[in-house]
Amino acid sequence: MAELKHFPANVDKQTIVDVLTEDGALILDEVVSADFIAALRNETDPYMDATTNGNDNFAGHKTTRTGGLMLRSEKCRELIADKRILEPCNDFLSPFCERVQLHLTQIIRIRGGETAQAIHRDRWAWGKHLAHVEPQFNTIWAITDFTAENGATQVVPGSTKWPDETEIKPEQITQAEMKAGSVLIYSGSVFHGGGENRTEADRIGINITYTLGWLRQEENQYLTCPPEMAKDLSPDLQALAGYAMGQYALGYFTPHGAPGEAPELVPPEYALGVASEGGTLGASEDLASVLKISES
Repeated sequence: MAELKHFPANVDKQTIVDVLTEDGALILDEVVSADFIAALRNETDPYMDATTNGNDNFAGHKTTRTGGLMLRSEKCRELIADKRILEPCNDFLSPFCERVQLHLTQIIRIRGGETAQAIHRDRWAWGKHLAHVEPQFNTIWAITDFTAENGATQVVPGSTKWPDETEIKPEQITQAEMKAGSVLIYSGSVFHGGGENRTEADRIGINITYTLGWLRQEENQYLTCPPEMAKDLSPDLQALAGYAMGQYALGYFTPHGAPGEAPELVPPEYALGVASEGGTLGASEDLASVLKISES
């Protein structure tokens, strides 16, 4: 059984990209402090405690999933925008897109007595149509310790290129055991699943994932972070949520109003109050990039 590689929080981004490409997953140890986790839980526990269990075997009958973390928690926004994550994320996904975007934010609490989740690939959110690209860069931040007994995430290292129909054997599975404050980084193509919690305590992790800017997000950020609320986010977070062109001619819209009241064909950030004269499908450098792709 292959084991997951562990690295310090300050490991260089190229190492992350290389190991993720080869193994499909790795762990950064002790990235955030106990004080950070305490502050985060103070912001998010009320929402988690109000969340009911899932209602099917995949979501988990003793598992809660709490979303909308971009607006609900300042500390979660810090995790979303952490450069130690975003820089390797951009490098890892750049062969397949011009811009990355936030895919989902979710507190996953596996309660005592929960059974193991089916082994799967996260890229199956789009069906099995994306075997030719890598669509995701994913994280699970350990808010409690992750142990073999309490449901540490199951991972099959080295499985990113295996056929979708591969039958995973128990001896091929390891678990992402890590201390609170550490983070599991894994790709959308690696086989994995939530673990069985054989204890009486909750195993809590925060799943923050990123995807190609031209794909539909799993958590609909435009509804979770509507313009009237997203306008108060930083420009970087606004762009991650999707208030930016995915590439040339991808993501513009036409504002409502009487004839001539608003410009035609404006970028998404116009909805947040960013001025635009409209009438364009994107920036010239974006067009050049798309044409270069088309010619290659």
